[in-house]
Amino acid sequence: MLRNGWIIPLLPVAAFWLILFVGKRLPRKGAELGILATGGSLVLSFVAAYQWIDRVTGAEGGDHGGTEHALRAIGRSILPMAEEAHGAVVEPVIRTFTWWQSGGVEFTFGTHMDGLSVMMIVVVGIISLLVQIYSTEYMKGDEREVHYFAALNLFTAGMLIMAVAPNTVQLLLGWEIMGLCSFMLIGHWWEEKKNSDAAMKAFFTTRTGDIGLLVGISILFFAAGNTFDIVTLNERALAGEIGDTALFLGALALFVAVIGKSGQFPLHTWLPDAMAGPTPVSSIIHAATMVVAGVYLVARLYGVFWEAFDIADGGSNLIAIIGAITIVIAALLAFVQSDIKKVLAYSTISQLGYMVMGLGVGGWTAAVFHLFTHAFFKCLLFLGAGSISHSGSHHSFDMKRDMGGLRKAMPVTFWTFIIGTAALTGFPLTAGFFSKDEIIATAGQGGYDFFAWVGLAGAVLTAAYMTRVIYLTFFGEPRGAAAHHHPHESPKAITVPLMVLAALSLGAGFLNAVMFDIHKFQEWVEPTFAFPGVTHPEFEVGELVLALIAIAIGYGASYAYYWRGVGQGRFVERNALARGGYRILENKYYLDWLYEQVVVAGIKGPIAKAAYWINQYVIDAVVNALGIASREGGRWVYRNLDQRVVDGAVNGAGFTAGGSGAVLRKVQTGKVQQYGALLFGAAAVSGLVLVIVV
Repeated sequence: MLRNGWIIPLLPVAAFWLILFVGKRLPRKGAELGILATGGSLVLSFVAAYQWIDRVTGAEGGDHGGTEHALRAIGRSILPMAEEAHGAVVEPVIRTFTWWQSGGVEFTFGTHMDGLSVMMIVVVGIISLLVQIYSTEYMKGDEREVHYFAALNLFTAGMLIMAVAPNTVQLLLGWEIMGLCSFMLIGHWWEEKKNSDAAMKAFFTTRTGDIGLLVGISILFFAAGNTFDIVTLNERALAGEIGDTALFLGALALFVAVIGKSGQFPLHTWLPDAMAGPTPVSSIIHAATMVVAGVYLVARLYGVFWEAFDIADGGSNLIAIIGAITIVIAALLAFVQSDIKKVLAYSTISQLGYMVMGLGVGGWTAAVFHLFTHAFFKCLLFLGAGSISHSGSHHSFDMKRDMGGLRKAMPVTFWTFIIGTAALTGFPLTAGFFSKDEIIATAGQGGYDFFAWVGLAGAVLTAAYMTRVIYLTFFGEPRGAAAHHHPHESPKAITVPLMVLAALSLGAGFLNAVMFDIHKFQEWVEPTFAFPGVTHPEFEVGELVLALIAIAIGYGASYAYYWRGVGQGRFVERNALARGGYRILENKYYLDWLYEQVVVAGIKGPIAKAAYWINQYVIDAVVNALGIASREGGRWVYRNLDQRVVDGAVNGAGFTAGGSGAVLRKVQTGKVQQYGALLFGAAAVSGLVLVIVV
């Protein structure tokens, strides 16, 4: 399967076309085809993962013993008895064929299978399959159900194509397929203007970043000796074979694309608005596709970023700075949201900030591991929010107006949501605890002390705003729809995916539990042949204590405010600085105002005025001139051709006919003697002619 990984994205591509052509005639409107294709991709991804783990262990000198060996490896991964991290070189399995040639440059298409790509296709397969099963209930009866499932499968295919891409051109293809599908899915209910506006905003904001991707790919292509090959780009960057200026500019351009796609400051504004799409779409966008594509890009081309931004030197760099800013600003915005999905959207932005910051401080494994664990608990939380809307709050996502007291009516949703929240906030021994703590530890031990403190501050904020969500949604008195529409537990098509994701949110972290000296994720996923010098943190009790204190502060502060009412309605009202800060958060740092009223309006206004002037004085002038010329030409034709020539000829013919008729009428007298005289005269004239001629 490592050599035939192309089959994995091919299945959802085939499902996309089949659903479009025959979906309307199927009982589930194509959902069965999508589930079958995604399930097949997932099974093949598991096969590829098994083969890769076997390959890695074989490189370590293991017994290479097939199924029995794989089971032992998995067993060791979840128990605190793993061996030391290996240093063996494990080459990726790359298989390509030539797409076309131009000017001596080969454009290839194929697969690059290694720990990173295998991890990504497994995550995408799990999330996509669960989301599609969930959607069979959530989207039942939707008027565009066929198009929804078709687009969802193409969306999955786009991320899979990108995940196995051996070169930047194929990576770009998968990247843009996801951009197109996100536009279709976010605007699925386009009849409402806010939904179509959100789709347009997502499309144009991410396209702004994608300009950087095109520029970066082009710069690196020429700077690295006319190659798009990802392994070659990494190797030549690490070997110093790419000029410093070209390398920096290429990496900087690529990072602009990351900022746009992965919702980093300041291009994060599209992501909360993207909640206008169906909730399963929000889930898959935030968990396994689209927004994690930018993080995956940095991880895949890490050799380029490592050298371009001098990550090994410690201190600070642009990647770490942008990630740190994003962690804090997004977490603060989550506090002023009433829409549960928007809270989770800002949470995603903040967690993506952790991943980007982790990559910026040298924690490749830590960042990718957080991408891995985050997929499960963030998908769980979004699908949990959808379950609440579907069965508890009468299709509303407003926590303050239509929720409260739902824990008893929706026990499965409540407990799975609690587990997802615990993992997100980094509660001890959950998946998020191990991955987030590893990022913070990497920053602290790699010379990035400031960013370690930012990570701890983000942990405090995350614990606080998610405790707020739990209180407003599941505790207190039922409000609005939760009080009047008989909330109940969701059907199994919704709750079973929640339970599966809850189990993964609890257990996935043990793949790289540094505190228990387990490093299986690192061994299986990190490309050891490519990134010398990547930081691997050691377990330190002091750092663990700080992390636990941060989480406790967040929980405690939010509990005191919401459950105990300490300080409610006083601090913000009485403190001018707090009021100003709250106003800034309500207006989302005025970034939307800046983009829409200053940047867009500043461009759109002059363009609109110029277009109006051209319309009035150029296009309308030409049209009016043609109209006047046509009118005058018509008048001349009427006067000269129609009246004088055509009508004149007709009238002349009539006048001639009338005159002739008047003359001939005199011949027709009715007198026989006159006719005889005329006949005799005609005969005489004829005889005279014959005499003369003959």
